[in-house]
Amino acid sequence: MSNFTTDMGTRRSAIAIAQDGSRLKAVKLSKHGPTCDILWTKRTEAGDLDWKAFELECGLAAETVGHEKNGGGKTVVAGFDSAGVVFYCIDLPTAGEEELETMVKIQAEARLPLPAEQMELAWRADQARNGKLPVTIAAARKEPLQRFIENVRGFEPEKILLDCEGIVKAWRTLFSGDGRDAVVISITERKTQVCLAKNGRLSNAVVLDTGTEDLSVTNQDPFAFVSGRPTDRTESAEMFIQDIRSVLELFGYAEPADLPIFVLSDNSNSHEAIVTCLKSAGLNVKVAYPETAKLDSRTTLSSDDIYEYRVPIGLALTALDGDAGQLDIFERLYVPAGAEKRKFSLYSPIVSYSIAAVSLVLLLIIFAAVDIAGPDMIKKRLGGTGRGTTIHQLGERLKLIKSLESKRPDLLTLLNQINEGGSQGILLDKFEFKSGRPASITGQAQRTEQLYEFQKNLLAQKGVTDVKIQSATPDNKTKKIKFTMTFHYSKFTKRK
Repeated sequence: MSNFTTDMGTRRSAIAIAQDGSRLKAVKLSKHGPTCDILWTKRTEAGDLDWKAFELECGLAAETVGHEKNGGGKTVVAGFDSAGVVFYCIDLPTAGEEELETMVKIQAEARLPLPAEQMELAWRADQARNGKLPVTIAAARKEPLQRFIENVRGFEPEKILLDCEGIVKAWRTLFSGDGRDAVVISITERKTQVCLAKNGRLSNAVVLDTGTEDLSVTNQDPFAFVSGRPTDRTESAEMFIQDIRSVLELFGYAEPADLPIFVLSDNSNSHEAIVTCLKSAGLNVKVAYPETAKLDSRTTLSSDDIYEYRVPIGLALTALDGDAGQLDIFERLYVPAGAEKRKFSLYSPIVSYSIAAVSLVLLLIIFAAVDIAGPDMIKKRLGGTGRGTTIHQLGERLKLIKSLESKRPDLLTLLNQINEGGSQGILLDKFEFKSGRPASITGQAQRTEQLYEFQKNLLAQKGVTDVKIQSATPDNKTKKIKFTMTFHYSKFTKRK
């Protein structure tokens, strides 16, 4: 392992650790106004991805981290490789937070490559434009996220961020970036990260399986297309250009020449050749070099060092600056040590299940509308009641509204029924309802007898049938029984 260290005192600082290609890299830095101090950098040898050994090398043992947190010493963050994350950018009508979240989930489920229960989502709304609210959604499979949590659990990071968030932050802070809409390209030996930044924040990202190794021809002549002339481009270079064009179109820019593209560079010949090649293809490409002037005068890192550690540097700066609005895709899966998990109970606090009911009712209203008629038909039949509207048209609208009401469940009533069917000592944690699938509830019971009593009481409720206990597992810590129960509700949960 290699490292750079300087004694900068005991000021508040941040440590960030992330995987970069075949290595693990980490930095510790503090920030004072516009300048930042790099206290040390560390990395593993190529091919060494042993998180446990590296966290010890970085002084990130759980007991050490906990001690410094309590003393206000340092913040620790981990970076997740965004290669396994897919982004969607959609426009939604302005609405309240709960209604907006419901609409986001509906839009996301329509686009997800896997069932929603196998995916994890994070989303962020930007400033409204022309009556529309731009929303960025990040989605990833739960399994890789859970594996990553196990890798970093030993040093208990306060936050897990996407590494592309760190790239955009590093570009803005140490590579002359600003708040304009731009594309930031970060190239390594085996991959290229293409990040769309809007208003200085990550909006979309794509990872290409092409890096400097794939574009090189020979060790003596790294890039055959160094001159930029089309006749000099290799097949790999042509494919790389097409990939970049496709990504820009995915970002919504049909005329990519209008969008500034910044390639983060260490001033090497390979990066210069790539920039020259992209320019020859008509793209608005510029080179972004590290600015050592933004480092404290006592920090002796070179521009090459800044470039090499750009990802963890960006993540650490994000933590220190307290940037809000990151796409926290780990929010539901990872809770740092000492933080309390927030749950809503369906059994006691009436407000909790009432709010959940409102959201779910809205969800079912929208699903019902989609099932009964296509968007064009609903728009046509429920158009504005402006001048020229006839009594017949109003009657048609009333019929459609009544039809919708008859085809959606009354979830508020159902939640009240679940509450009424509760037994003493039962605490419900979660309620899931979707048309065409059995409804599901999870919770805790103090004893097995209470669980069977709850099942019996629930089965006695109107419209509730086929109540099954899917799992019942004793928890050694709480001494309670965690359970999952499913049931059918009228005709709504049965597959059509």
